[in-house]
Amino acid sequence: MTAYQAPLTDIQFLLNDVFQIDRFNNLAGFADASPDLREAVLIEAAKLSENVLHPLNATGDSEGCIRHDDGRVTAPRGFRDAFRRLGDGGWIGLSAPTEYGGQGLPDTLSHAVGEMFSSANMALEMYAGLTRGAVAALLAHGSDEQKRLFIPRMLAGEWTGTMNLTEPHCGTDLGMMRTKAVKRSDGSYSITGTKIFISGGEQDISENIVHLVLARVEGAPAGIKGISLFVVPKRLVNPDGSLGRANGVSCGSIEHKMGIRGSSTCVLNYEGAHGWLVGKENKGMQAMFVMMNDARLGVGMQALSQSEVAYQNAASYARERLQGRSLAGAREPEQPADPIIVHPDVRRTLLTIRAFNEAARALVLWTSLQSDIAHRTQDAGEREMADDHMGLVTPMIKGVLTDKGFANAVCAQQMFGGHGYIVETGMEQFVRDARITMLYEGANGIQALDLVARKLPRDGGRAIKAFLAEVNGFIEDHARTNDLKPFFAPLELSLSDLDQATSSLMQQAATDLNEAIAGSTDYMHLFGLVALGYMWARMVKTARDKIAAGERSAHLATKLLTGRFFMDRMLPETSVHLARIRAGGRVIMDVPAEAF
Repeated sequence: MTAYQAPLTDIQFLLNDVFQIDRFNNLAGFADASPDLREAVLIEAAKLSENVLHPLNATGDSEGCIRHDDGRVTAPRGFRDAFRRLGDGGWIGLSAPTEYGGQGLPDTLSHAVGEMFSSANMALEMYAGLTRGAVAALLAHGSDEQKRLFIPRMLAGEWTGTMNLTEPHCGTDLGMMRTKAVKRSDGSYSITGTKIFISGGEQDISENIVHLVLARVEGAPAGIKGISLFVVPKRLVNPDGSLGRANGVSCGSIEHKMGIRGSSTCVLNYEGAHGWLVGKENKGMQAMFVMMNDARLGVGMQALSQSEVAYQNAASYARERLQGRSLAGAREPEQPADPIIVHPDVRRTLLTIRAFNEAARALVLWTSLQSDIAHRTQDAGEREMADDHMGLVTPMIKGVLTDKGFANAVCAQQMFGGHGYIVETGMEQFVRDARITMLYEGANGIQALDLVARKLPRDGGRAIKAFLAEVNGFIEDHARTNDLKPFFAPLELSLSDLDQATSSLMQQAATDLNEAIAGSTDYMHLFGLVALGYMWARMVKTARDKIAAGERSAHLATKLLTGRFFMDRMLPETSVHLARIRAGGRVIMDVPAEAF
């Protein structure tokens, strides 16, 4: 039986002290999110996570979803009622516009809450997360009528949302899509085709499901330039918002998966279903990327959430599990053995996970704050900088956080020895659930490719130059402070590694693009380490200032020790990634295909 305790102290430290979120009260919704309101929201979210969502995590996994002969799918026991509480409590629309029934609060706060919900029960939170993503796409590209009909009920949790991209023959290469759309005389479209891996595609937790479906209109250009986006409800919606007859979409099957078994992953068959164009014909990818970018940040957060809950249970076990004696001498001689927390390698493992979790949380919230700026500022220059940040950092967050989050779940499982391999401890579920984060919303190799081939050179490298300048400026401002030197010196070295790696990739790409692409995953992880290191530098600087001002707490003292561990033991890995990048890709590409 696992347990979960929301990291409220750390989240509040980041929002209030590190990022000083009240400085952004000029942005819409931020002034409403006063410190007292933020605290109340976070406390209530923690209670819901710990007392309602997490107790359903193991049972949801063991029961899974069930498809019936008539195509209906039922979610695990308790999921419907728990989801109803998310809707009734306003949690789905926490950061959505008030005009559609949302609360208009910062997206940054919504992501902080989302981490808690996902740590507590990742499969259940997926229904809400996908609904928020569909709402975001409709807000950005939907017609006024589509917004009026769908969004209020989605935010209330009465209806849910999905995204339909993948088909049996195409995943990443959406240009191969075959689902077709034929225009009807009434202005709607007839949608026909098959979509696979559709999370939440059929279930019984909501009255209706609002599918956002990519399809190709007859006569459209080939490739992704001919893809359009359609809203296709499971049940048709009357002009007054009431539900009409069933639409032409059905669940052909559900996948029997390695993890997230409480989330229904469906094969959906569209047979002349009524759909309505979202945005313009052949511009579907622009609309869908609103969902995908939000989803990639959300998937990075999911991986962090599994790393966090796995860490909590591993640390608790390490403090309690008696096994062997410390080689330096018995620590608890009155006991038959010492707790395994006395062993240096156990502590190294736990500190590795913890140091990642705390920096990853900061990175997610910092990037969420940039998303808020991009969507809420009236300043064109601020919006451009925030958009640059999102474009550059989002693929890195998805790739690095999910690679490391899964690895951390495995390391946490390792703390249990053989007990971690059996179902009763719950640790193997965290490993299984975390694994999907590396695969969906674009497998991690695709994220690295996107980062290096598209995001890095965009606008002459403006985004990466801005990142390098920001981190370098922070180092120059604080590196001379004596007690900060042990933290800032390693960051300065790693920033130099990133700068050199960036130059090396650009030089390689000028002569042979494969040379640069071969180093894309290493570049993504090098970049990720520096970004996490920058988060640690900011956290350490803030903790040190609070201690100097007279505040004493175990949280601040441990923050400094954990930050020092990251700088000494984890950040130096950037030099390894740099060496691999400089090695180029010739030996990789010279091996003939038939040799594999």
